[in-house]
Amino acid sequence: LGGNLGTSAATQQSVASLIGGRLANSTFLVLVAAIVALPLSLVLGVWMAVKRDRPADHVLSMTTLVLAALPEFVIGIVLVVLLATNVAHVFPAVSLVPPGEHAWDEPSVVVLPALTLVIAVTPYISRIMRASMVEVLESDYVTMARLKGLSNRVVIWRHAVPNAVVPAIQVSALQLAYMAGGVIVVEFVFSYPGIGAQLVDSVANRDVPVVQALTIIIAAAYVILNLLADLATILITPRLRTAGR
Repeated sequence: LGGNLGTSAATQQSVASLIGGRLANSTFLVLVAAIVALPLSLVLGVWMAVKRDRPADHVLSMTTLVLAALPEFVIGIVLVVLLATNVAHVFPAVSLVPPGEHAWDEPSVVVLPALTLVIAVTPYISRIMRASMVEVLESDYVTMARLKGLSNRVVIWRHAVPNAVVPAIQVSALQLAYMAGGVIVVEFVFSYPGIGAQLVDSVANRDVPVVQALTIIIAAAYVILNLLADLATILITPRLRTAGR
């Protein structure tokens, strides 16, 4: 509770100083992935709902279903083969960051790990957004808005999306928390200098204080993100804002 995470049993260093830089790198990776994945997922879900039962919707629904079934390490390996080998050597396969520097000092090392996380979480959020959007588009108030002569764009973005986005916000919070834990696998695949490699090394060295500290941090991320999702749901849902009045 006081912020004292103890001392590493393997290195005799303060746990806070040992994981501080790595935690910053992991946070940066998750933020980059979230900035790309969340808007992409919402827009993709809306577009799939608007085009539902058409060939484009069927193709994207099948694609997101397949991607949702793939584990992160498989996605990461495929990206390495496609973008970091002789096929197309565009980005580094290993995230080598010199000691004392952070990942944002070498932006190229973040691209493949962030892209892996984006591909891993986007299918879930987009499918939830599509399902919620389809339900809203079939509601009476959307039909009434169309009968009033409002344009399709106004009906979708001003009437349908604000009501359909609530389930997507809840799922987004879970997916962001999932990234906080799933980032460990991605970091290990790309040798990214974050908490993932630190956690693997600490488990191998039986460094219990470091493992406990990282576990607490990941658990706290789940709690905080779910709390923020609940607050966001209250703020954007009128009936919840006025329930206590």
